Amino acid sequence: MTRAGSVTTLGPMPTMRHILTTAWLALVLACAGNAASAADEGTLRVGSKRFTESYILAEILAQAAAPQLRSAPTVRQGLGNTAIVYEALRSGAIDLYAEYTGTISAEILRSPAPLTREAMQAALAPLGLGVAIPLGFNDGYAFAMRASEAERLGIRSLSDLAQHPTLKFGLSNEFIGRADGWRGVARHYSLPQAPTGLDHGLAYDAVTAGQVDVIDIYTTDAKIDHLGLRVLEDDRAYFPRYDAVVLYRLDVPQRLPQAWAALQRLEGRIDERAMIAMNARAELQGQPFDRIARDFLAGGAVAADHRNGFVDRLLGADLPRLARQHLALVAISVGLATLLGVPVAIWVFPHVRLRALVLGAAGLLQTVPSLALLAVLISAIGAIGTLPALIALTLYALLPIMRNAVTGLADVSAGLKQAGTALGMTGGQNLRLVQLPLALPTLIAGVRTATTIAIGTATIAAFIGAGGFGERIVTGLALNDKALLLAGAVPAAALALASEAVFELLEYALRRRRR
Repeated sequence: MTRAGSVTTLGPMPTMRHILTTAWLALVLACAGNAASAADEGTLRVGSKRFTESYILAEILAQAAAPQLRSAPTVRQGLGNTAIVYEALRSGAIDLYAEYTGTISAEILRSPAPLTREAMQAALAPLGLGVAIPLGFNDGYAFAMRASEAERLGIRSLSDLAQHPTLKFGLSNEFIGRADGWRGVARHYSLPQAPTGLDHGLAYDAVTAGQVDVIDIYTTDAKIDHLGLRVLEDDRAYFPRYDAVVLYRLDVPQRLPQAWAALQRLEGRIDERAMIAMNARAELQGQPFDRIARDFLAGGAVAADHRNGFVDRLLGADLPRLARQHLALVAISVGLATLLGVPVAIWVFPHVRLRALVLGAAGLLQTVPSLALLAVLISAIGAIGTLPALIALTLYALLPIMRNAVTGLADVSAGLKQAGTALGMTGGQNLRLVQLPLALPTLIAGVRTATTIAIGTATIAAFIGAGGFGERIVTGLALNDKALLLAGAVPAAALALASEAVFELLEYALRRRRR
């Protein structure tokens, strides 16, 4: 702008055009990458839940099949609870994963009583699924307490818990919500306590610190003996057996017969002691899941090595891949939000009531917890991974972009708009050559805020297999590994600082052009 009363501009909005062009190119590249990935039908996609044993079993399954595949198997680690992993299997996002017979009966098939494998097969077949390859061990649910506290109170079984209503229960959220979880146990044993939801990876620290008295455990957890906990007897036989098996899509044996034959050779190879030992290597020694699986399949005894420190975790071999994934999630979602949000803001700006309604709806989206939104999107579109993550991140980025676009347009003085009209500009020309250039700094500030939000929220996308730095955070939570948690949080924070520096330079360049 000049000051002589004439209306000049910053040009035909090169900065805005560059923003939109970059977003469009990022979207095209992402779609091309997804198409290339979808086109590869010669590989195997293995999923896992978000706890140590499931991570390890996923690697064992993938590595056992790998020599018989044309391309390396894809391992989608830490997808979340049973509902998310099962939905991924149903939708075809993964081909198989390690599951447990008790979970299949009660949680997936909703059977009031344990089912035989034959009954499970009959019930799963119409869904295009099957159960096979019993791996050889039972990993059941149980309750545990500090041994000293259990001894002091004389508690040895689940029935004894009913006599101590003041005990603090810290149970995993999945266990609280499961059909075979807390509600059934409480009813079966007449337990009066009200449990608190607690992440399974944090429960062991909480019970040893005395913050809770009773936690739910998996019977193959490595920390039970390590921390000196007492496993309470299921004296009224509530819990069924949870034998580890492979839950798979029925087309896998026909599509990948040699890989399937290799997987079948795992039948009965893993007993409880072997599984506890592998869990211990991950949780107590900090060894990578892929190395644990490789050592197990090699069949040799491996000496324990030291736990990698923070710097080793931070600069691990996965850093470039996670950085690319995180950057792609942020760039594409913010780009899409800009492509969508700016035109909508321009359209609703002259209409006060419609503007309030649209901005209110965008604001309402911000109140929806990210995990809840991701779960809804997975159910709605039948997919996990990048697509639902991008949709969620785009929705969260809309509000700051739209609100700042509206604010920027509102700050343009009526005199400047009238000056453009006096020069013979049409309404569209006035908007493009006068109002939007003047609103551009405020709009970019909205994109800046949206980018910061996306960088932080993108860490949640790892819960559904979308990768990024959240992958380390999710795994660190599962293992209660603080170094790994920080190795995911620090790069995300560094990326946020870098984005702030980029936008600061962009705003500085705009200020210089306005002089």
